[in-house]
Amino acid sequence: MTGSLLSLSSSFLRPLNPPKPSKPSFSHKPHKALTITCNSQPKPTKTQRPTSKNRKRSPYGTSRRSILKKTLTQEQVRFTTSVSDDPHVGIIGGGMAGLLCALSLEKQGVRSTVFDTGMHGLGGRMGTRVIDPQQLVFDHAAQFFTVSDSQFAKLVDGWLEKGLIQQWKGVVGVLEMGGQFTQLPLSPPRFIGVDGMRPLADSLISQTSLVDVVRPCWISKLEPFNGMWHLSENGKPRGRFDVIVIAHNGKCANRLLASSGLPLVARQMKRLELSSIWALLAAFEDPLPLRDGAVTFEGAFVKGFDSVSWMANNTMKLLGSQSNSPHCWTFFSTAAYGKRNKVPQENIPTATAEKVKASMLEGVEAALGLSKGSLPKPVYTRVQLWGAALPTNTPGIPCIFDPHGRAGICGDWLLGSNLESSALSGMALADHIADYLQTGVASPDNFSVGLEKEFQPISGHDIGQFPGLESSPQHTIIPEKAYQLVT
Repeated sequence: MTGSLLSLSSSFLRPLNPPKPSKPSFSHKPHKALTITCNSQPKPTKTQRPTSKNRKRSPYGTSRRSILKKTLTQEQVRFTTSVSDDPHVGIIGGGMAGLLCALSLEKQGVRSTVFDTGMHGLGGRMGTRVIDPQQLVFDHAAQFFTVSDSQFAKLVDGWLEKGLIQQWKGVVGVLEMGGQFTQLPLSPPRFIGVDGMRPLADSLISQTSLVDVVRPCWISKLEPFNGMWHLSENGKPRGRFDVIVIAHNGKCANRLLASSGLPLVARQMKRLELSSIWALLAAFEDPLPLRDGAVTFEGAFVKGFDSVSWMANNTMKLLGSQSNSPHCWTFFSTAAYGKRNKVPQENIPTATAEKVKASMLEGVEAALGLSKGSLPKPVYTRVQLWGAALPTNTPGIPCIFDPHGRAGICGDWLLGSNLESSALSGMALADHIADYLQTGVASPDNFSVGLEKEFQPISGHDIGQFPGLESSPQHTIIPEKAYQLVT
């Protein structure tokens, strides 16, 4: 990444010349600690159901073309009423961006509820899968992260002190055809969750007092009514909110926004392009050797193979050399391979799964320099398609906010393609919302952010960007000049 993008990610977004706000001070009703609510039948409610007289109802399976048409033709919601004395923000998405947005709002006295689809936990792309009864552990999404921003560094220092993360000091490098391995330096430090990436996400809001979590929950409708946003899940009311945050992306986010009354926000979300990547989780009884029989690495960016772009030994990474567990490897394909072999990720055909598994294992064998057919047979395998894996373009701005519709977007794709960008985006949007709630409701135009920003391509590894890593390709993002960015 170039300095231009890093300078963006190290700053918070402020509107041009807004009134100087004081720290928000909101009156709160007694509030319980974190509540995790499963998707059970809600209690009957006497509140009036939101209605929409002038908007057609569309089936959940609306095509991309019809979504785009609805996005471009829907009318803009314009709230004119004041926000409540104790404002409540609804955050849809419990990945790093959504969680950091909630935590940052709490620091400024603003309540929030995070809605997440995770069946087993929070985290979004910070996914860890545990296979029972063998207790096989796989980080099957984000593999590690680096730090280049001073504000993010403070967060990371806090996580280290709490024992939530650790430095990954194992050998990581670049693997080329025939088992040619080149080790990468230990600088910049690489960080991982102590028990995997997902437990980090679950731990972040374990001590909160103004953040609630509802999961698993698929918010399927946003509806403005009586000066508030009403959220529902397949007809079941999920609460009303002064401001909403979209902290996820892909086709579900596009469908949600298609008839929301937020055409400018929806248009920006539609501009996002995402890669598709196959993940193969495979457990072996013994370590995988290189061509000469030596076991030399725990992680490697793989070059020269279409079916494999990354491989990592989760057992060595998380448990160390003293573990007697099977060696649990995560293999990722290239984005090109993912695109060429893309199928509906919710229902992968058995034939496709077998073909992808065989192809990826053949790529691993060749990359390690092993003779054909000599790769040990895994004792466990599972393939997964990340159909909306990583962003391939970005507006290069920390967040998007529509002050008239009282809705914002945060996510790594707004700045790049890494965990650091996710955190910075979530915090930036939280600060912007807190300032808006304090001073901006009366002059909303001053708080409009990113609604017209053009996108630029992202360069990086197939599995994302790692700021400071020598082998990471460089960015060419140009900073936005229409906004004032201040540290």
